[in-house]
Amino acid sequence: MAGGGVIDDYVTGLGRALRGPRGPRLDMITEARDSLLDTAEALQGDGLGREEAERAAVEEFGTVGEIAPGYQEELSIAAGRRLAATLFLTVPLTTVMWSVIWRIFPTAPMAYETSPDWFVPVARGLDILQMLIGVLGGIALVALGRGLRRIGRPRLVTRFLGLLVWAMLPVMLTLSGALMFGSHGPVGFGDYPPGVGMALVSLLFWGLQLYCAFTCLSLTRRAPFPACA
Repeated sequence: MAGGGVIDDYVTGLGRALRGPRGPRLDMITEARDSLLDTAEALQGDGLGREEAERAAVEEFGTVGEIAPGYQEELSIAAGRRLAATLFLTVPLTTVMWSVIWRIFPTAPMAYETSPDWFVPVARGLDILQMLIGVLGGIALVALGRGLRRIGRPRLVTRFLGLLVWAMLPVMLTLSGALMFGSHGPVGFGDYPPGVGMALVSLLFWGLQLYCAFTCLSLTRRAPFPACA
């Protein structure tokens, strides 16, 4: 059944009020529209006119100001899950891939022998930090999934993840820069194809993490909710 003007206007207003990951947001809007259409169809079958049935369905469903906060909470949780999954997958993967790159680089043994005394401790510290972030991402993913009923304020988990990324990324960039440039990296590594490719992959992962973190912080900041539609 094609939707009428009342329901379409309501769904449009709801869509404008919500912010968050596109996929879950569109799913919520579609679900709300389908529910409204089903209710309107049932009311129309009871003898109401089309427009009257749609108005009654919208009134029963609740105003945008009443419905949107709950949907927005779900979207913030969805954003947190997305960032948690991103950290859980990409950060440890980056560590493993760089470890492989260093092991297969032709002059790797000589590079370790001529590297500064602080090179190996910093490299190990960076690996541990990245693995720790990956573990925290995994814990948050479980907390915002199966453990959702046990945590009272999931928005805090989402916000924590966003702050974690923005706090830790400069540290990781500094440590990575020290390893690459402060140690005057192995001769030829700058032109080593696997190393160049991995550097690009790392930048891509960092960009994705920052984008997801920005979304999480944006959705969890305290701000007035849009007025009721």
